[in-house]
Amino acid sequence: MRSRYSAYVLGLIDYLLATWHPSTAPGELLLAPVQWMGLEVRHTQMAGDAGVVEFVARCKTNGRAERMIETSRFVRQDGRWLYIDGDVE
Repeated sequence: MRSRYSAYVLGLIDYLLATWHPSTAPGELLLAPVQWMGLEVRHTQMAGDAGVVEFVARCKTNGRAERMIETSRFVRQDGRWLYIDGDVE
């Protein structure tokens, strides 16, 4: 999760797509002009090769402060954690 947040901050689209599970990955990804300000991981849970991460990401969009709260699902495949999807509050 932290590496994907860092990839969003740095605009590393190739990394984001490479860490997205093929069953849910978009064909392409365009990043909005957002200034990421911080990440707080609130909760993690792992059961075998499945994981859940609840986080709050703070950002500024057009100079306006915002928070994104998401519960993300991940799966470990071939030793790598891949993002499946997430529920945004």
